[in-house]
Amino acid sequence: LLFPPASARRPPQRRLRRAGDPGAAVMPPKVQQKTKEQKLAAALAGGKSRKKKWSKGKQREKVQNKVFLDEDTYTKLHNEVPKMKLITPSALVEKLKLNGSFARAAIRELLEEGTIKAVAHHSSQWIYTRATH
Repeated sequence: LLFPPASARRPPQRRLRRAGDPGAAVMPPKVQQKTKEQKLAAALAGGKSRKKKWSKGKQREKVQNKVFLDEDTYTKLHNEVPKMKLITPSALVEKLKLNGSFARAAIRELLEEGTIKAVAHHSSQWIYTRATH
């Protein structure tokens, strides 16, 4: 037999560790318990700390787009825009730094002149292209 029968086996003996034994846990010294009055005073003092401030978040800088046509913008509108492949109000806002409603009015003017033609016209998105004669 390789192993003795279960009745013949002895359970392993446990040895209690003492404070001086290697590997024994070292307990920190006991801390004196606070009285009720001390706990109450600490709780009242804790409420005086500053409240957490909310962050402002990332602020986009305000763009100052034009609301009136000056001579330079007018020439750009009539020279560069009819040559663009994709003409939308947002493209004019980016290129000419115009106001959104002003860009829609400029598109209407170019459409009446016949320098651009409509591809799709939806209430929320106008798509135009150059008019090839």
